[in-house]
Amino acid sequence: MNDPAYHPTDPVATIPLAPWATPGKKLQRIVARTLIEFSMIQPYDRIMIGLSGGKDSLSLLHALRHVQRRAPIPFDIAAITIDPLTPGFDPSPLRGYLAQLGIPYFVEQEDIVGLANTHMQGDSYCAFCARMKRGLLYKAARREGYNVLALAQHLDDLAESFLMSAFHGGKLNTMKAHYRNDAGDLRVIRPFVRVRERALIDFAQTNRLPVIKDNCPACFAKPTQREHFKQLLADEERLNPQLFRSLAATLTPLMRDGLDACMAAIAPLTKA
Repeated sequence: MNDPAYHPTDPVATIPLAPWATPGKKLQRIVARTLIEFSMIQPYDRIMIGLSGGKDSLSLLHALRHVQRRAPIPFDIAAITIDPLTPGFDPSPLRGYLAQLGIPYFVEQEDIVGLANTHMQGDSYCAFCARMKRGLLYKAARREGYNVLALAQHLDDLAESFLMSAFHGGKLNTMKAHYRNDAGDLRVIRPFVRVRERALIDFAQTNRLPVIKDNCPACFAKPTQREHFKQLLADEERLNPQLFRSLAATLTPLMRDGLDACMAAIAPLTKA
């Protein structure tokens, strides 16, 4: 359900603005090229950023704000946090932080663990949670009038997903960079698909971003497949420093999956 305690129309004019963090030139360059390569942002887009409170999503917030201030086309940004009501997860500090930044902010609350315990059948907790969160993000974006959902997965995430799909799913697949949802009414973009995780760690630490502790009880209970593949990639990269450059080239066709259909749907709108 939507959190009634905070709404982006609350007055923030009297709150001193927190400083915006400026991405380094390399990160700026990678993000700008990715946005252009995958045609991620169109004039007058209203972009809702999925903000978990982790280093990746907080970095994405600042990176897109930097682009917004310099882009030749106008677009709006807002942020949203999905609160699964798990013990130990407290997104409340994000409210004041986003208010200081002057960014519209939404919180959606749902007892995802409770729903998983009663409705999950033949599925992993991670898959069930991801589906639930995505549905809540779509619902909020529609309700608030945003047409684009921005997610913060980076190149390391895509590489791990690729190996998980190949090893356990028998498919060559990973996350897409820019696509339309199944209903066709929202676009999903991932501006960090060419960014390494370590660059985001450095950005978050250097700028002291208010990172919120992870909130997944399943991840705390036991090591995940993703963690296993993260370590596998780290071990291989020590032997082959060019590993992720090769993987980026390998994953590009998979990242682009759905992009042509997405752009074909956008074309009539941009002409209008």
